[in-house]
Amino acid sequence: MVASIISDVTDWIESVSSNWWFLLVIFTVAFLDSVFPVVPGETTVIIGGVAAGTGNQQLILVIFAGALGAFLGDNLAYLIGRRFEGPVRRWAGRKPARLDRLDTAGRQIKKRGGMLLITARFIPGGRTVLTISSGITHQPRAWFAGWVAIAGTIWATYAAGLGFLFGQAFEDNHSLAFWLAFGTALAITGLVEVVRWVRERRKEGTAPSEPSTPAPSS
Repeated sequence: MVASIISDVTDWIESVSSNWWFLLVIFTVAFLDSVFPVVPGETTVIIGGVAAGTGNQQLILVIFAGALGAFLGDNLAYLIGRRFEGPVRRWAGRKPARLDRLDTAGRQIKKRGGMLLITARFIPGGRTVLTISSGITHQPRAWFAGWVAIAGTIWATYAAGLGFLFGQAFEDNHSLAFWLAFGTALAITGLVEVVRWVRERRKEGTAPSEPSTPAPSS
């Protein structure tokens, strides 16, 4: 049953990814993924990369479509945070953990700067929180646009390049090329998350504790 579903999905991918309009799909999905993390933006760019590796798309156009969609989507998330700060905070306040993530993201932006926007681009969900927080905290628009342009280009090049390499290696088996590229991307993302989690735990463990207040003498 599962094998049949996977086969049907990969057959569909192979049939549609070679069409010129698949570039519009890449752009649209990358755009929506910036605001709605459940949309598979990276997966779609990888598929485009596989198609480029097998000669059915132009790699540079796949990267451009993914990067442009990500850039415009990130800017939309920024505008949502900047113009709808009140509603966004009320929505986040329904769950304390959600509001805490939003506030933490705002503090991290001020502390770590633009490089954080590049790192967050590879973390599903994290990038949306960060871009919306950039709007809420009124980060300079030009500064934000510059950094997300770099982040989107790196992200699209990475995803498309990964698909391209496997597409060339397995030119006669598009399905295998896609699943290998997709699995590699998942493994890299998982490894980055583990490293990030370990570093955060170490920072928390080495953070100096607040000096205790001496008890008043009687």
